[in-house]
Amino acid sequence: MHRDNEAVSPVIATVLLLAITVLLSSMVFIMMSSTFDSVEKDDPKASFSVRGLSNGYHVVTITSIDQSLDPAKIKWSIVNQSSTRLVESNGFTDDADVYGTVGANISFHDRDAGWSVTKGDYYVINCQNLNCNTGFHVFELVDTGSNTVLGELRLPVIDN
Repeated sequence: MHRDNEAVSPVIATVLLLAITVLLSSMVFIMMSSTFDSVEKDDPKASFSVRGLSNGYHVVTITSIDQSLDPAKIKWSIVNQSSTRLVESNGFTDDADVYGTVGANISFHDRDAGWSVTKGDYYVINCQNLNCNTGFHVFELVDTGSNTVLGELRLPVIDN
């Protein structure tokens, strides 16, 4: 009985080992290449919608946002743009009289109760008390962590 102990020639075995090594190393590089792009987070980007209600309130809803933000770093302002840019009211989202309050002049409602500003969260503004339903007022949101203006929304006129 004759046995053949040779399976693959040494040249073919070496080529196969090199090909496997190159393939595995390129796969690891492709998986890790996204982490090499940037060390810092990008500035946040968000979009909003605003709706004026017949009772004098405005509801500003976050329709999209690319990252969760800390409410302590989100500054809101109501700016009168009729003649000069006059900030009539401002504060931070995490203020005790804003975050999760009901019946205040401005309140923030965290829909997922995660102590973060995310998609679906909304602000309720009592423009009847703040006199901001004339069409000349803008609601601004600024992320003070990155000094990025998240949004400037004109508050629509409400006819009572």
